[in-house]
Parts: sequence; C-alpha cells; structure tokens
Amino acid sequence: FLVVGALIVAVLVKSFLIQVFWIPSGSMEETLQVGDRVIVNKLAYRIGDPGRGDVVVFEPETFESESLVTKVSRNLLESVGLRTPESDLIKRVIALPGETLEIADNQVLINGAPLDEQYLALNLTMRDFGPEVVPLNSYFVMGDNRNSSRDSRVFGAIDRGRIVGRAFSVVWPPSRWGGL
Repeated sequence: FLVVGALIVAVLVKSFLIQVFWIPSGSMEETLQVGDRVIVNKLAYRIGDPGRGDVVVFEPETFESESLVTKVSRNLLESVGLRTPESDLIKRVIALPGETLEIADNQVLINGAPLDEQYLALNLTMRDFGPEVVPLNSYFVMGDNRNSSRDSRVFGAIDRGRIVGRAFSVVWPPSRWGGL
C-alpha cells in the first residue's frame, strides 16, 4: 500500500503542481545550460497569464492530437521515471497576444518599441524577421541563444493551451542553483 500511495502522490504532484525538466539543447544558453534541471510551476498559469520574459515549458504540436489515455500513460511513465519529458520545449515569452513583433537591425521590437533583453549574450546577432502580429490566445517564444534556437520564428506563435508551466529555478547541478 505504501508503494501504491507514493506512486499516486508522485503522479498527482507531477501532473498538477511541479515537475523537474531536463534541458536537452543549447537553445536557452547562457540562461540555461545543456543538462541543467529546472523546476516548473504547473499552477502558474491556471490563474494568471504568461508575461513577457517568463521562461515557459510547452508541449510540441504533436501532443495536441494525443488521446486522453495516451496522455495519462505518458504522464504516469514520466512520474515514475520510466520516461523523460525531453520532448517538451523551453523558451522565453517575447511577445504577447495581439502584439506586433519585428526583428530589425539586431533588435527585437514590440509594437515598434525596442525590447530590453539583458539576458542575451553581448555578441549575439539576429536576422531580420517580421513584422508579425501574435494571434489572440497565443505567445511568441524565442530561445536566449537566438542563433541556435528553433522557436516561434520557425514554428509560429504557440497556443496558450500548449503551455505546461513556468520554469522558475535551476536545481541541478548544485553549482547553478538559483532562480530564473
């Protein structure tokens, strides 16, 4: 009974409260490094909305077509460590619903105003993009390592329903502990 009880608690916590995610690529460097583990608050957007600058985890489009049984079994296997949630993506929210985003002369512009992005590397260069209006109920996300990130410039703005939660802390390795 103890093992079953622990399994149920693990599934409930992972499904509804918090989850640890592994960073598989360099798309968020320097903020997040390959191999980092981050804690994601899955309740963050049940009440509020994602804000500009939030680091969010979201499901790829392939998960939208999952049946309820497939989704439950995937969550169960991830909860007990038999499957890694590495297919989920992590990026930073850059533009909100209804805003116009453009990249011109190596600067991100939101509704024509430059965006202050102190988290980016100093020598970063970006190709021109847009302008593009973010659809309602969607968010434009980008990796901090703009030259090595497959993000909304490639796959478009993400629907709010695909957002799993807000990453708020690095928990592994211990030398990188801290908030995002």
